[in-house]
Amino acid sequence: MKTQVCIIGGGPSGLMLSQLLHLKGIETVVLERQTRDYVLSRIRAGVLENGFAKLMREAQCGERMDREGEIHDGFFLAHADKLNRVDLHKYSGGNSVMVYGQTELTRDLYEARDRMNGIVIHSAENVQPHDVKSDMPYVTYSVGGEEKRVDCDFIIGADGFHGVSRKSIPSDVIKEYEKVYPFGWLGVLSRTKPVSPELIYAKHPRGFALCSLRSQVLSRYYIQVPLTDSVEDWSDEAFWAELKRRLPAEVSEQLITGPTIEKSIAPLRSFVAEPMRYGNMFLAGDAAHIVPPTGARGLNTAGSDIYYLYHGFVDHYQKGDSTGLDNYSEKALSRVWKAQRFSWWLTTLLHTFPDSIEYDQKLQEVEMAYLFSSDAAQSSLAENYVGLPF
Repeated sequence: MKTQVCIIGGGPSGLMLSQLLHLKGIETVVLERQTRDYVLSRIRAGVLENGFAKLMREAQCGERMDREGEIHDGFFLAHADKLNRVDLHKYSGGNSVMVYGQTELTRDLYEARDRMNGIVIHSAENVQPHDVKSDMPYVTYSVGGEEKRVDCDFIIGADGFHGVSRKSIPSDVIKEYEKVYPFGWLGVLSRTKPVSPELIYAKHPRGFALCSLRSQVLSRYYIQVPLTDSVEDWSDEAFWAELKRRLPAEVSEQLITGPTIEKSIAPLRSFVAEPMRYGNMFLAGDAAHIVPPTGARGLNTAGSDIYYLYHGFVDHYQKGDSTGLDNYSEKALSRVWKAQRFSWWLTTLLHTFPDSIEYDQKLQEVEMAYLFSSDAAQSSLAENYVGLPF
């Protein structure tokens, strides 16, 4: 098989790039290790930056998002049994975020690729990029035990943190930066009315909590737990009781509980790999960087990678200008590190660290007090939360 751009990874990043390039007449093949049902079963973030929502519309995949998604002009920070609202619209120059589940977003992208007869190959095993430093790279894979090959101009590694793409770059070329946090998030999905029309991030001595939502009948809640905990340690009753303890009384009294339809624990880590290009292979999304879910920068930072790659390929193929591709790694990493800073800051502000001393706790309290005493501080928070410009 021959194509222009071979994309390893059929998650939202890979699918979006494939869709955007298709609309500009650039051929792609997407290779995904899992089945489509498996990809669509993954429960992920649902807060989209303004720029990501615009990219979905440009990909002609935004109709259902605009119809069913919820525009949020603010969110709440809870601490000391009080609720403080961050007015995104006011402090970010009129911007907002879109709450729309990543599963639904991925479904929309799959349907768009189907409509346009896009080539997305699932259950692709033993995927391996080859000759990425040459002008004729290729990717091998197998389906049902049969070996196959895709010849291409460029390879995109959008295959996640554990994918093969980043691991194919020699260790003396790539540098990795990582911070592992000493806790995880226990998340549940429940078919209940959300406790708040906007997200609530709660700081509490017992640990962080988050009240989020997927729709007006589907709620997503999280609590900070030790890394030693497992899902089996937490019955529904225990989860709801602990969540209520960490929320202000005015919120916990309104909380509607019910059976959970999904429950999982995610460890928190910050990670960046540099550079994001090796020869004619480019890394994008989780293959190159991971952030804690605090602040919802993960998918959105992948979106900026796709934006830069999309415009770089359009310029390369339509104008003969490779400047965008040549500058991709530097440009993408500049925005990646700003997202890392924001996620680290918000995680540090809101979580209870097991090794923290009284001095650290006092600084957290002062930081929160300063935040709501300063328009400049709230503007900085809002600017980062709605998304820095691409």
